[in-house]
Amino acid sequence: MRVALLVAAILTITISLTAWLIGRLLSGQSGIIEDRLSAYAARGKSADPERRQRRTMAARLDRYLRQRPFGQHLAESLSRADLQYRVSEFMALCVICAVLGLLSGLVLFGTPILAVLVAVVGYFLPHIYLKRRQAARLKAFNDQLGDALRLIVSSLRSGYSMLQSMGVVASELPDPIGTEFGRVVREVGLGLSQEEALRNVMARVPSDDLDMMVTAINVQHEVGGNLAEILETISGTIAERVRIQGEIRVLTSQQMYSGYLLTALPFVVSLLLYLINRQYMLQMVHDTCGVIMLVIGAFMIGAGYMIIRRIVRIQV
Repeated sequence: MRVALLVAAILTITISLTAWLIGRLLSGQSGIIEDRLSAYAARGKSADPERRQRRTMAARLDRYLRQRPFGQHLAESLSRADLQYRVSEFMALCVICAVLGLLSGLVLFGTPILAVLVAVVGYFLPHIYLKRRQAARLKAFNDQLGDALRLIVSSLRSGYSMLQSMGVVASELPDPIGTEFGRVVREVGLGLSQEEALRNVMARVPSDDLDMMVTAINVQHEVGGNLAEILETISGTIAERVRIQGEIRVLTSQQMYSGYLLTALPFVVSLLLYLINRQYMLQMVHDTCGVIMLVIGAFMIGAGYMIIRRIVRIQV
């Protein structure tokens, strides 16, 4: 009876959080835009006093979280991944995944210890997705940066200003580099200096190649020089780096996929054994020694996967 009440309470909380999160995502785009614009300009009194009075608990919670170091770091990660989530919304999503993992663990295994472990995995799944999306966006940006620099060089030699050249990149190239350079143009139009706008791009896109480009632009702005020639040299360096990275990726792909296979194989075999003979696998789950063995085994598999990734990841 107590287990049923606990499951019902958890389901109620999960459904409520899910409904709230969906509602925030459907109706909260303007609030997200206001939050991001507030980082660039001081906000005066609202033209609608009633709107200021309708500050929800979610908005207050989001402001509270943003004042904390982990909230600032999470907000920065969401911006780098270009995810339209508030900090409070993303943390609510993590809680929902954790609760769903807890329920799945209770249903599948019937053991509180394993259910808690599944809940922990569920909590970190959105963070894993966030990191992967952030890495994929950074890679796409670096791959496009050489083309963007060549386009900027051509525009500068045609008589365009630096800001106009960035506008050409924003209109001609797709996301993510077109979006980021478009933000630079809009931020300068809102009153920021070009240096501040480029610094904001570097905060959203932690790219060494972009840092080299921005440094060249800032130095040329202060001391003068042929910016088109400088950027052309940087473009050639970036193109060569991308080529070498592609060759390294090809040479290490076999080892990388071997790491994926070795990591997934124990879990796949365990799942097949569970489907074939459930009672046989549940004996290990219901025994304390078996649970400890499973935890240690999962930890060692994860450690082995991380070691393989560090070996095959070569920085250029």
